[in-house]
Amino acid sequence: MNTALLTENEYSGGFANYIKEAGEVNLFEELEISLHEFIKFVQNIPMDKFDYRYAEGKWTIKDIIQHIMDCERIFAYRALRFSRNDKTALPSFEENDYAISTDSNSRSIQSLLTELSALRHSNLLFFKSLSEEQLKRIGTASNLQISVRALGFVIIGHQKHHQKVFEERYL
Repeated sequence: MNTALLTENEYSGGFANYIKEAGEVNLFEELEISLHEFIKFVQNIPMDKFDYRYAEGKWTIKDIIQHIMDCERIFAYRALRFSRNDKTALPSFEENDYAISTDSNSRSIQSLLTELSALRHSNLLFFKSLSEEQLKRIGTASNLQISVRALGFVIIGHQKHHQKVFEERYL
């Protein structure tokens, strides 16, 4: 299952940026590899940077890790619904409302990474459990059409996007 196999009708809009960010990779392999690369990357960040904000009102690295998990849960939930042939259009969500409703900065970096690892492994097992037909099913989320397998690539691309943000603005 590679991004090159996605067809034009499987994703659009803002989802396209994350799919591009994922690169031409195998879905199942990259869900695991990107997790390990991200954890290693975060573990090499100096401790004094985890609570750093590069500007007033911007999120900390801990906030962003929580955001990555919140989004992964939402993307996986959408994938679950669509894989089960649920045709209900799913709404968008306001990421800033989610961010202010967490207490990520009081958590240790290790607890955040442990939770991310457990979440990703659960989602990897979920995506691997799906048939080819289920992976190709399409639903509507945030007023955009997207397939189940494209949502898997969005999970990868979203995480990679934020790793680049860490490199460019936090380190």
